[in-house]
Amino acid sequence: MKPFENFLLNLRKAVNVIGLKDSAFEALSEPENIFESEISFKKDDGSDMTVSGYRVQHNSARGPYKGGIRFHPDADIDEVKTLASLMSLKCAVVNLPLGGGKGGVQVNPKDLSESELERLSRAYFRAGTEAGVFGVKKDIPAPDVYTNPQVMSWMMDEYEQIVGYKEPGVITGKPLELGGSLGRNYATSQGGFFILEEYLKQQYPDKSPKDFRIAVQGFGNAGAYFADIADRAGYKVVAVSDSKGAVFCEGDQCEIPKLHKYKKEGGSLRGNFCDGDACDIEKMSTEKVKVMTNDELLEMEVDVLVLAALDGVIHQENADKIKAPVVLELANGPITIEADEILESRDITIIPDILANAGGVTVSYFEWVQNRSGDVWEEEVVNQKLKKVMHHAFRDLLQIQGQYNGASLRTSAFVLGMQRILSAMKLRGRL
Repeated sequence: MKPFENFLLNLRKAVNVIGLKDSAFEALSEPENIFESEISFKKDDGSDMTVSGYRVQHNSARGPYKGGIRFHPDADIDEVKTLASLMSLKCAVVNLPLGGGKGGVQVNPKDLSESELERLSRAYFRAGTEAGVFGVKKDIPAPDVYTNPQVMSWMMDEYEQIVGYKEPGVITGKPLELGGSLGRNYATSQGGFFILEEYLKQQYPDKSPKDFRIAVQGFGNAGAYFADIADRAGYKVVAVSDSKGAVFCEGDQCEIPKLHKYKKEGGSLRGNFCDGDACDIEKMSTEKVKVMTNDELLEMEVDVLVLAALDGVIHQENADKIKAPVVLELANGPITIEADEILESRDITIIPDILANAGGVTVSYFEWVQNRSGDVWEEEVVNQKLKKVMHHAFRDLLQIQGQYNGASLRTSAFVLGMQRILSAMKLRGRL
């Protein structure tokens, strides 16, 4: 099933829960604008390369469009539409005055040199700017898969060259030197941790952080930061994985700095101990770790499974093997809709991406506010504000769940976001 079909099924489920008319479903089932363009740029050898670029603007009833730009071979229009639609709901769930947007370029950035990546970044943003897509009061992008603060810097600079004045608020996720916000680099992980911690406190009031064993699937940006944050807070991170495999720490708690060292030295967590199928048993014994597959990590008996990598990693074929009673979706769409139903039937709690990873867009909003006001907030202030936003959203979500007879957290989040967007649309006379 395609991602956008999954989105529509979840949207329909939420509409049915609260008994809304079909017009409400239709109002949120299609984006307001879709920008498609063939993006051409020069390669280092002087030849031209052309790739497909998209920007989808889903809904602006609550404010300007907000959402990342990803560079990925699979970033097709279906995926970008899905992510833009989810961004509208996500911003509404955490009550930000923003709508949802998403950008994508179908390219493998690993095949490009840094100078080629810069030319692509500038070409994409130039095309969107000249078409009237981007603007500080209209559509504010941010980093996403395989884009980063440097890419945002090139895009912002291109925009400013076109319009002829400085406008740092046109894009977020920038380096600090160009108006980025303190705390933005780990905001997705920090926001997810705030939600998980609040959930565990409410569900297990007699337990302390050291009583919870956590496995983190994905040790890229989000997963690595999450492991750091959880470890510092006293939780036991016992296993982590990246695209090459997983590492289990036999002492029942990983030393997170060592994990970073493993990945840096070996190119991957597993690569520090194994070359193909040949593994250094003595080294693993000394370091008190075991290597395992990604599937084995997903199926571990832990208290919390954090999904911080790709979409669709839990699906119909492995959902019945998941043993963790709590799953935190730090990545976008890591559980298919079929798996969602299986896990729900087994009373496994899923803290959905639409709330769990909203810390990133929240601190992006903070960055936009700082850029527009000319203010600079201290890191502690950013995190205090983030915690408040996430806790308020979680409280509102639980109220919705209670109101609708224990609907899942995902359905409750869709209901909450949908109600807020539809209310804004009605006030504007759009419904």
